[in-house]
Amino acid sequence: MDVGMLVADARRGRPRAVARLITLVENAAAAPGGDERLREVMAAFATATGPEAEGGRGPYGARVIGLTGSPGVGKSTSTGMLIRAFRRRGRRVGVLAVDPSSPFTGGALLGDRVRMQEHATDPEVFIRSMASRGHLGGLAWATPQALRVLDAAGCDVILVETVGVGQAEVDVARLADTTVVLLAPGMGDGIQAAKAGILEVADVFVVNKADRDGAQALVRELRNTVAPLRGPWRPPIVSTVASKGEGADDLIAALDKHTAYLDESGELRRRRLARARDEIETIALARLRARFAAEGRERRLDRLAERLVAAETDPYTAADELLADLG
Repeated sequence: MDVGMLVADARRGRPRAVARLITLVENAAAAPGGDERLREVMAAFATATGPEAEGGRGPYGARVIGLTGSPGVGKSTSTGMLIRAFRRRGRRVGVLAVDPSSPFTGGALLGDRVRMQEHATDPEVFIRSMASRGHLGGLAWATPQALRVLDAAGCDVILVETVGVGQAEVDVARLADTTVVLLAPGMGDGIQAAKAGILEVADVFVVNKADRDGAQALVRELRNTVAPLRGPWRPPIVSTVASKGEGADDLIAALDKHTAYLDESGELRRRRLARARDEIETIALARLRARFAAEGRERRLDRLAERLVAAETDPYTAADELLADLG
């Protein structure tokens, strides 16, 4: 694989190169210690992202929108609706749709592609399903690097659709500029949403399947839950019927309003700095674990664990000793 040629082709927006680079990202994430070719790719993208024809837009020129919610609320259908809406604006759209991995085979159904077939022949839409590979939080480990690839390929908007989340699976809020939380009548009440931490991560609420019984009651419940929240941004609540394309304009308007708030308040820079910190920390920790394994430190860890179980040391002292060994 000629990494330099792939990077050049990806920056020109060529789908095959983009696909191969994301595959490289996924395989590198699964490899012990990572893949040195991924370092070369990320270094090339760091200096000038975006299509060469535009002279590069700088890191994360794309608008990143995350969609999350419980299984069955219509995330994939809503993603398809947003693709149509952004394409009508002439935007190039990238989609990272994360599917859960089988605990037995490690594979994934990758069913999001089935629901987005209408966009399969559009050269200005790139859809990539990714297996979570057991990573908790609703995203795959490789998602941040795959996001950089799509950004460098000239996508104006990147939609990140998570695995159907449960409690504490809200990583998308740390990755996206705007987080959209989808709910649907009959899929659980506001108390469950609060337990899952959804109220804290949502920038925009969407009540999908709004033509069903109980939709208006869910909207009212959300309003009563959100009303006491204090802050410069209060998440709007948008009703949609994504399967029919209803509510698309209202959702786009809410997303635009949040984007304007991010720009004016300086929140966008804060979020992207936090994203960069998380990405660096994740890579550093992964490399530390790889170094730990490569140097055969597991036996040292086993001995420290035996001492802890025997009450000969405490966990903090044991951790200090382990870190001291690494130098």
